[in-house]
Amino acid sequence: MIEKYIKNDLTLKRYRRFKRNKIAVASIWILAVLFFFSFTAELWANSKPHVMKYQGKLYFPLVVDYHPTEFGREDIFVMDYRSLEFDKEKGDWAAWPLVQWDPFESNAFIDEFPSAPSKFNLMGTDDRGRDVLTRLLYGLRYTLIFSIGAWFASYFIGIILGSVMGYFGGTVDLVGMRTVEIIQTMPITLILITIISIFTPNIFVLILFLCIFDWTKIATYMRAQFLQLRQREFVEAARALGSSNSRIIFKHILPNAITPIVTFSPFDIAFNISYLAFLDYLGLGLRAPTPSWGELLQQAQKYFTTAEWLVWYPSLALVLTLTLLINIGLAVRDAFDSKSSVG
Repeated sequence: MIEKYIKNDLTLKRYRRFKRNKIAVASIWILAVLFFFSFTAELWANSKPHVMKYQGKLYFPLVVDYHPTEFGREDIFVMDYRSLEFDKEKGDWAAWPLVQWDPFESNAFIDEFPSAPSKFNLMGTDDRGRDVLTRLLYGLRYTLIFSIGAWFASYFIGIILGSVMGYFGGTVDLVGMRTVEIIQTMPITLILITIISIFTPNIFVLILFLCIFDWTKIATYMRAQFLQLRQREFVEAARALGSSNSRIIFKHILPNAITPIVTFSPFDIAFNISYLAFLDYLGLGLRAPTPSWGELLQQAQKYFTTAEWLVWYPSLALVLTLTLLINIGLAVRDAFDSKSSVG
């Protein structure tokens, strides 16, 4: 299906090499399924019914925030739909999600926190009685937003600056590389602690922080690619035809220098996932009560002798996601390897 839209022969060969790696293809599908369930988490894990009929009237709690007085409750400020008594004889009904917990809600029906897995909490609860499965599902959303957002921002900056350094060379390259070397020698963790003490960290602040330091990696590779390609015949021909520098950089050289971008991207996204978990584990990442894999692992350190599910489930989620991305990265690297057989 995809092959008929690929016009370039080399791209088609690379696509076929990648497609032959069944593990990588399966990894993409599994990652896509996880991506889908995470970004539609409200449909699968929530404390509100999708739709319900109560006392002859239809309600849509998932998309409409009803005040408790709508249901005759004057004693609460946030509606608890589980407390409603549905009279089936009068036609009352409710369509609930598969997991009837939101990521911030504590299970008030259990005696102690954290509690072991049960039919009500399939993966147990954390130290505040919140459902682990729900927090893993919602936590994946924040993990993907951070990892992909930081990857895109750092690559956007690094590709532009690295391309400019490699294309113009001379003073531009000298100043650019000295800047890269200075940034790469900075103590990132100490700077992060300072930033956390000044600003309240959120996902966008963390993305900005990481891309300030992370753009240097792809910039050095793009510089090397442009230093190699700027003397090629097709570049000289473009100059002879009067093409501007920006057109030569982005229209002629960059499409021929995408190998580092494509081959390193899965590994950098995997690094960003583990980096966010590391920050959350240290308490330097997303603020509570934001669902976070690293925060669950931090709890696991406290309760590993009595609540082993806090160790296994977040660890398995992290290992699975990283393994899928690494499988994809290895397959992409092999597909772009010029020494690979094209068959």
